[in-house]
Amino acid sequence: MMKIILATRNAHKVEEMQQLLPDLELLSLPDDAPDPEETGATFLENARIKALSAAQHTGLPALADDSGICIDALGGAPGVHSARWVSEENWIPEVLKKLDGKVGSERSARYVCVLSLMAPDGTILAESEGTFEGRIAGEPRGNNGFGYDPIFLVEPDYAQTVGEISTEEKHARSHRGVAARRLYENLH
Repeated sequence: MMKIILATRNAHKVEEMQQLLPDLELLSLPDDAPDPEETGATFLENARIKALSAAQHTGLPALADDSGICIDALGGAPGVHSARWVSEENWIPEVLKKLDGKVGSERSARYVCVLSLMAPDGTILAESEGTFEGRIAGEPRGNNGFGYDPIFLVEPDYAQTVGEISTEEKHARSHRGVAARRLYENLH
């Protein structure tokens, strides 16, 4: 079984990726690994930056995830800046404020996840992308998930947020779940 460094310090992503890729031996990013600056204009560019940095630091293949939420009424923002556009405690309040007065399909959004698996020499071993379509709720609901999950309504009926669905359903439908399954298929 190939040992792969997971290029993140986000405990939620580590937990999810271990659940989504149980047949791979995923190792945590060492504490002394550098935090590369995510200067890419796309999710793919940022995933590659993080994967290459982790692979070169450890000498092992590294898997990086770059993901975020793209809200149509905000021109696709926050997009690649989802984790950095405002402080984490203000993510949800800021989105709700910016969408005030918008209803129904005017609140359309999607989660995007891009995965890049790279060797220390920069060879791309596999890449994949997944999306998860939905809408932004009027207020947070549910305690499951993390990030924007309590305000992300799941299609097709938009009755529940990701924060209200089970972990199993989230993995089956989410952007990260789709991307992980595609990556795994590309490796086999």
